[in-house]
Amino acid sequence: MGDSNTTMVTEFILLGISDDRQTQMVLFVAFLLFYLATLLGNSLLIVLIILSPLLHTPMYFFLCNLSFLDMFYTTSSVPQLLANCFLRRLTISYTRCVTEMYVSLFLGIAECFLLAVMAYDRFAAVCNPLHYTVIMSWKVCIQLAASSWGSAFVMTLIPRLFQPTQLCGHNIINHFICELQAFFKLACSDTRVTDTVIMINSIIVLAAPFSFILVTYGRIGQAVMRMHSAKSRGKAFSTCGSHLVVVSIFYGSALSMYMRPQGKTTSGRDKIVALFYGAVTPMLNPLIYSFRNKDVKGAFWRLLGKKMSE
Repeated sequence: MGDSNTTMVTEFILLGISDDRQTQMVLFVAFLLFYLATLLGNSLLIVLIILSPLLHTPMYFFLCNLSFLDMFYTTSSVPQLLANCFLRRLTISYTRCVTEMYVSLFLGIAECFLLAVMAYDRFAAVCNPLHYTVIMSWKVCIQLAASSWGSAFVMTLIPRLFQPTQLCGHNIINHFICELQAFFKLACSDTRVTDTVIMINSIIVLAAPFSFILVTYGRIGQAVMRMHSAKSRGKAFSTCGSHLVVVSIFYGSALSMYMRPQGKTTSGRDKIVALFYGAVTPMLNPLIYSFRNKDVKGAFWRLLGKKMSE
């Protein structure tokens, strides 16, 4: 093979989650159900939003973006996980690994920004109801959505510029997918600059939007408590509560993965968090947003040709 420092890596070996075949079959069934539920739930929500004129509002426009994003985000990793349950040797080409890694990163960052935009939308609706249609005009909504996707693309390029070029023949990734941090841990060169850049990038795409959301919901909470009508308070808590639950689940997983010092190896805990972050959260989003939402349930029954019972 020659000197290891010049060995060209053409493929990677994924260690997966478990070597036990029974465990792999249990995981296959579980995550196949999660994946199908994600596709069904998010696609149904998109169809309802498109077909129902009552859902043609800024909140549901952004929710449609979120559902579209979640479908592709889970598709970027879960099919690979399902296929690996039947393989003895989990290999993936260098090109496919890097492509999968940055597509997942791009979609994850886009969701960070999109959730912040959705929080701003709820802030405008609750704190400035009389000027809401002006503040959140369709032009502004499209610009905010486009900015979320565009900013995510730019922020995805930063880790790409600092991607390790010297792997020294290391091609074993201790993960079930090509995940950014697991990939970067293969580097045999000094990664202190890269680690610093990744941490700064994480602060921008995770900590900053999350802080914005917390401040926004603090203002929303103050505005809600000043409302005299119990019905108005209940409606505000219902619509904002769903978004806050999604934010808590998403950012709780993401912050625990990327906003802490990284070791040289990937732990079992990292894999569990990645599973939840990539497979479970996208499935929960449509359930959380529609479970107590009369508008969504009403659109569903109208789609079936029925009238929702009062």
